[in-house]
Amino acid sequence: YGEPLEGGEIIEGEAREIGGPTVNPFRRIQPSELIATGIAGIDLNNTIVTGQKIPFFADPDQPYNAVMANVALRAKADKIILGGMGLTNDDFLYFKSVFENAGALDRIVSFVNTTENPPVERLLVPDMALTAAEYFAVDKGEKVLVLLTDMTLYADALAIVSNRMDQIPSKDSMPGSLYSDLAKIYEKAVQLPNGGSITIIAVTTLSGGDITHAIPDNTGYITEGQLFLRNDSDTGKVIVDPFRSLSRLKQLVIGKKTREDHPQVMNACVRLYADAANAKTKLENGFDLSDYDERTLKFAFDYSEKLLAIDVNIEINQMLDTAWGLFAKYFTKEEVAIKEELIKKYWKEA
Repeated sequence: YGEPLEGGEIIEGEAREIGGPTVNPFRRIQPSELIATGIAGIDLNNTIVTGQKIPFFADPDQPYNAVMANVALRAKADKIILGGMGLTNDDFLYFKSVFENAGALDRIVSFVNTTENPPVERLLVPDMALTAAEYFAVDKGEKVLVLLTDMTLYADALAIVSNRMDQIPSKDSMPGSLYSDLAKIYEKAVQLPNGGSITIIAVTTLSGGDITHAIPDNTGYITEGQLFLRNDSDTGKVIVDPFRSLSRLKQLVIGKKTREDHPQVMNACVRLYADAANAKTKLENGFDLSDYDERTLKFAFDYSEKLLAIDVNIEINQMLDTAWGLFAKYFTKEEVAIKEELIKKYWKEA
């Protein structure tokens, strides 16, 4: 109902309709501003741009809410709007304490539906969050980051309501309107000519890692990539998987709003990490490893621990410098295969 949680002061201001139309494409401009999160698995490999819509795909047991809270605190945005759907009381209190302790409550607006509230209320949360985002972005010209968690619980609430209305279910018991319902939310992401923007980062939890389920499947058609969280068996940390993650708009900013070596360093890192994956397959199948294979495995361990892990919090230039340090530690300049002028400028002898 838009009432303050835990007996806060009554909110004053003007009433706005929720669930209105998305911004006319004629009124949009191409996104070109970087959103730095401090997480290297995102900023280095899957850079996010203002006005982008991108989900986290994660298993229910992964710390995706902790990642969202960290992104909220690290991101260079004027306003953060959290739309919590079906949050447990523990998750709600976690978000609250993290934001309070960071002294960030003055720039964070939260719309929260907990597990104790009726599921049908979850359907209002994204519209409320995005209407508030439109106020700050359109009227105030501010950069707004909208965090939505968990869109799977939103879709489950849709299924409950459509079932009560005797609508015939579609794939995976979801309503046939699921694509339109999700698109109505995600298409609110926009870069405006006045400098204001709405960037949407959402969480979609997977059922048993099934990415073909109707919810992630439809989400993938609408959004501009995805950030895939997985547990890394070698380091024991949760990482942003470089093979299954993708930001379709990163080419608009990498090497332009970031350092010139960013695109080449990113590509070299992922290529060498792929070589390590091949070496691991060889090892598991009982084949002998070459010296190069051994070095790629050591590189992959350090790369996961120092750059891909979600607990890494550093600036983009520091990420690039860390990658150059790993190149020099494990490989020759020829093996890294980066342009010679960049090698001369940035190569750091181990």
